[in-house]
Amino acid sequence: MRIAVIGGTGLIGSQVVTNLNAAGHEAVPHSQSTGVDIISGRGVDEAMAGADVVVNVTNSPTFDEASLAFFRTSMDNLLAAAHKGGVGHFVILSIVGVDQVPELDYYRAKTLQEQILAAGPVPYSIVRATQFMDFMDTVLSWTADDDTVRLPATPIQPIASKDVARAVAEVAVGDPVNGIHTIAGPEVFPLDELGRITLAHKGDNRTVVTDPTAGMFAVVKGDVLTDRNAHLAPTRYTDWLS
Repeated sequence: MRIAVIGGTGLIGSQVVTNLNAAGHEAVPHSQSTGVDIISGRGVDEAMAGADVVVNVTNSPTFDEASLAFFRTSMDNLLAAAHKGGVGHFVILSIVGVDQVPELDYYRAKTLQEQILAAGPVPYSIVRATQFMDFMDTVLSWTADDDTVRLPATPIQPIASKDVARAVAEVAVGDPVNGIHTIAGPEVFPLDELGRITLAHKGDNRTVVTDPTAGMFAVVKGDVLTDRNAHLAPTRYTDWLS
């Protein structure tokens, strides 16, 4: 099976390409560095030519309101090219709970991406994942100073990027679900506690202060970012840290 992986040189995309090729498929990575610009449309038709499946794991360069335009334009260009090229399955990577946090511009943008795909002309699958373990350092940096890190107690069910990539690759070579396939890590933590575990492992002596107003996830209420009914990945957070 020939698979075009858009965003195939990034954290998830590069692992998806490796997994697919190891399984005997022909996965081709595409990104700006390979001459494919999903906003201008340059190289998009060529990337789709001969592909049975398209996997889109690109991401907006910003998390603000501009991300809406990014996903609208990129999906319009990719879907038009996929339909023109006769692609039979279009896969995107999204986020658990993405349609339940309209207060976040980026989540509204990802919801728009899902809606554009579902309304498009190509059979599709949406893989929704919980928050990546790999991004925990970034989350800590949002509200950190020299002595403290402020975090809300928002429930988080972190998943390793390698488990996300494995799931995306498996969905890509299966039949289109024309719906959502959800994956999550095996454990749920309050975000503030996850911060304490992370800092302790690194030997970082800063104090985590529980602050319900701190950071992007402060607006998230309840257990929106977790899903006990998801397909659970095997990697535990402390094992990933080690």
